[in-house]
Amino acid sequence: MRVMVFVKEDKSSETGVLPPEELVNKMDKYNEELVKAGVMLAADGLYPSSMGKRVRFSGTKRTVIDGPFTESKELVAGYWLWQVKSMDEAVEWLKRAPFDGGVEVEIRPIFEQEDFLRQIQSQPQKTN
Repeated sequence: MRVMVFVKEDKSSETGVLPPEELVNKMDKYNEELVKAGVMLAADGLYPSSMGKRVRFSGTKRTVIDGPFTESKELVAGYWLWQVKSMDEAVEWLKRAPFDGGVEVEIRPIFEQEDFLRQIQSQPQKTN
């Protein structure tokens, strides 16, 4: 199964402050372990929301909103895309990440095409 691991923003990431070199080195080592184990498919950090845009859809109207997105309670500062056997395996890998206090990370399974097809096929058929 594939999972997306979301690293949530904090004041430092949202103001563009880079993490300490020691943490970067620990994260590099951790990422190497993920790659060697065949778990990591992709990973990136994101620029602060001040450099982003949102597009709001309302009928045929499109409204572009410039960052920063201060009204948001939770923003994503970075992500990993992992290939794991189970959610439990993903949790075990995440527990090994070199984060310290105050960091919150979310893991969510990716909705694969076969999952979508299976759900469609399991829905009751409408009769005319």
